[in-house]
Amino acid sequence: MIGVPEKELDKKLIHFVDNWYGAPYKWGGGEKSGVDCSHLVCRVYKDVYNKKIAGTTVDLEKMSNHVKESKLKQGDLVFFKIESEKISHVGVYIANNRFVHASVKKGVIINSLEDKYYKKYFYTGGRIQ
Repeated sequence: MIGVPEKELDKKLIHFVDNWYGAPYKWGGGEKSGVDCSHLVCRVYKDVYNKKIAGTTVDLEKMSNHVKESKLKQGDLVFFKIESEKISHVGVYIANNRFVHASVKKGVIINSLEDKYYKKYFYTGGRIQ
């Protein structure tokens, strides 16, 4: 699926993505029936990493340590400034430049940081301690 040997992937993260893949986007939502990007990230951290985090995309960026795109690891956050001066979108890095996020148009989906659209708006990576 993402060009990485299965043994190198966090099984809990992949299981989470499999279960949530295709869930529709809903602003302010935090359930499989509808979820936005920041709530999805918080749910990943709760269900996969047993860490309780909460907040908007801006809050999540403030609580994380910045990581260069080339140094991203599974579970790191990826932040975007989409046609905005402030951070407006967040996802969770999986591997091989792929990240999971809640897309307004397609719901929970995996995309590549190499996609022209995401490359254009990528701001920074973040690591929650």
